[in-house]
Amino acid sequence: MIDTELLYFLESILTEERKARFLQVLSRRTNHFTVAMEDIFQLHNTSAVMRSCEVFGIQQLNVVEEKYGKSIDKEIAMGAEKWVDINRFASIQDCIGNLKEKGYKIVATTPHSEDCTLDEFDVSQKSALFFGTERNGLSQQVIDQADGFLKIPMEGFTESLNISVSAAIILQNLTSRLRNADVDWKLSETEILEKRLDWARKSIKDIERIESRFIETKSQQ
Repeated sequence: MIDTELLYFLESILTEERKARFLQVLSRRTNHFTVAMEDIFQLHNTSAVMRSCEVFGIQQLNVVEEKYGKSIDKEIAMGAEKWVDINRFASIQDCIGNLKEKGYKIVATTPHSEDCTLDEFDVSQKSALFFGTERNGLSQQVIDQADGFLKIPMEGFTESLNISVSAAIILQNLTSRLRNADVDWKLSETEILEKRLDWARKSIKDIERIESRFIETKSQQ
């Protein structure tokens, strides 16, 4: 249950420009696609992928920290950690199970005998895009449970791209096509209210004191 009174109180502290910007960005956000990263060894790649999620309107980033429990590099993320929801999992199976329960197709971003290219991918599918480690790619555990496989067409001698580059290419292509498709890809009204409250909290200094004052005032009414 969203405390709309608190939301409106906090938004009254923000500038009109800030509130309008929130609504503009949220109108382009989606949970139709989500990204999952499996034990990415190099921290800057996780941060860069998160930044791509934010730029292309992906609201949820799932990070599996089974082997390498590292925090987000805020310098590389450039503030994106404030605007993207980061879901952390201790194992790849926990991550896959959670996403399947939410109705996502598990899509492995790796060449495979049953793979398809970006332009062939069906954007109407609610999909979780899995990206693997720099060293070994996705684990066999992900490959075995994947509902589909996606690859970037390459015309040169090089057979692979840096994970952050791959994620940016894939997200730009799929989100662009999604917004032109006849698919209900936008956040629900409830999801938008939740993010408005979350973002308002993250935008106000000394938020704990301000919220405490609001609760105290409300209890005295």
